[in-house]
Amino acid sequence: MQIEELISGARDVVSAKRVYGDPYEKNGLTVIPAATVRAGGGGGMGDGEPGGSGGGGGFGLMARPSGAWIIENGDVTWKPAIDVNRIVLGGQIIALTAILVTGRILLAHSRRRHPLPELASRLLTLRHLQLQLRKRARR
Repeated sequence: MQIEELISGARDVVSAKRVYGDPYEKNGLTVIPAATVRAGGGGGMGDGEPGGSGGGGGFGLMARPSGAWIIENGDVTWKPAIDVNRIVLGGQIIALTAILVTGRILLAHSRRRHPLPELASRLLTLRHLQLQLRKRARR
């Protein structure tokens, strides 16, 4: 296969026909499905030993549904397709981030010196002094 044939085939694959499906109509409602199409390709040729040459190429295509155009009574609306895999992945990323942040906060909090025991002992000392002052004031 020559490079020109590969490019010609790639042009045929990546066309509006691949992005928009054939419209279908039922009960006055027309639906035109749409997809996101990504493609890539490459090729090359080279000379090797005297009298030898070679070449090669490749092409890849990925298509995902993106939604559909809905035509009803002259009104056109876009209805996006819901990608459940992307939603689940987003939820997992958010949960992992929350777990990591919570762990860091708890670790930092546990390393900090807590003044509560020290404050409690000071309060008890102050309360004891206050009681002694009251006793002396009554005398």
